[in-house]
Amino acid sequence: MEEIRAFDMFCGAGGSSLGAREAGVKIVGGVDLWKPAAESFQLNFPCATVFNEDLRPLAPEDVLKKTGPIDLLISSPECTHHTCARGSKPRSDESKDTAFDVVRFAAAMKPRWITLENVVHMKPWPRYRELREEIEALGYKVREQVIDASLYGVPQRRKRLFMIADLNGMPSEIKPIFSAQKTVLDILDKTGRYKMTPLRIQRRAKDTLARADRAIAALGPNEPFLIVYYGTDGSGGWQSLNAPLRTVTTVDRFAYVQPTDQGHMMRMLQPEELRQAMGFPDSYLFPDVTRRERVKLMGNAVCSPVMKAIVESLIRDSINLKIKAA
Repeated sequence: MEEIRAFDMFCGAGGSSLGAREAGVKIVGGVDLWKPAAESFQLNFPCATVFNEDLRPLAPEDVLKKTGPIDLLISSPECTHHTCARGSKPRSDESKDTAFDVVRFAAAMKPRWITLENVVHMKPWPRYRELREEIEALGYKVREQVIDASLYGVPQRRKRLFMIADLNGMPSEIKPIFSAQKTVLDILDKTGRYKMTPLRIQRRAKDTLARADRAIAALGPNEPFLIVYYGTDGSGGWQSLNAPLRTVTTVDRFAYVQPTDQGHMMRMLQPEELRQAMGFPDSYLFPDVTRRERVKLMGNAVCSPVMKAIVESLIRDSINLKIKAA
């Protein structure tokens, strides 16, 4: 294959670009408004041009002057105002409409491929069909697929909607790579270096204790488990350690609870554990930011093994088309 050059819109910490790079792609640029995300991207892609600014007024023609031609346009439009994790908080149509900047950039850059990633709750959005039709109007064949990261070696059950587009033909379905899933036990630090506090203290919220009690009733008093400490959960608010972690979000969501002779003790999952749950290797660099920002970097990211599988599939499709044409 000739060199494939990629630009990452809404690049975040760089999870998508990492996966694309591992599939053999050259990352030449990215854009993100949030400074810690742009810093993280620059640390790991030092030769790429990084735009730390609002995407909406950014002209793709100006980007091309700095990056050169683009073959793969990677995008993860803001998902906060689509996801059910937002609960009853107001939603911004302006935020959702940033997805149409993908069409604007694709029209100017004319890449061979486009990937668009978002939460599955994007699909009921009234403008979702319009978005797909505008991408198709540019000449792309578009495959929609919901992909669960836990089927690609990631110890997290993270389902995301992908639009995968190719100018030269319908992209193939992305097949799962692993049948055996990794679990919370694969990411949990058991060295004891993280301080734990008693579960049952006066200031602990009643809902938190109720979630823990449901876990204890199901597992018995001697089994460790996780509880959903912040946010909502439709599965009783707890989970076993013998399953993939539920979806990592931008807040400190999960607490690890362990039985001891002094009663149940707990601590929050740490950013290093969340890093592993997202599929980031130990060699991946993150800027010196606050704990809250580190957690947000993880929750906003795309699991790189998923993007690697997508790009590898697109490359195989391209090779097969050339073989058939020869």
